[in-house]
Amino acid sequence: MITKTIQITEVTVDELADKVADKLLFKIEDYLKELSKPKNDELLTRQEVAEYLRISLVTIHSWNKHGILNPIRMGNRILYKKQDILDVLEEQSINKKR
Repeated sequence: MITKTIQITEVTVDELADKVADKLLFKIEDYLKELSKPKNDELLTRQEVAEYLRISLVTIHSWNKHGILNPIRMGNRILYKKQDILDVLEEQSINKKR
């Protein structure tokens, strides 16, 4: 463990406490946002994605080609992260609102 000495001048104790509290609050909010995000590390096949989104395999192929979906290749298998699919759907709904 490395120990550092910091010398602070021209700052009152209350100002320092406020700065530390603000920084800590910011870090805690970021941490809570990360915790609240659902973790969908589940992998889906092309057929499962098609059924989940109610689209055809041709549409999935087209979306792969245009970079909308990012497939993961494992040998001969093509898989998709469920979280990536949810992110694409969320991005599309945000773009429609604009």
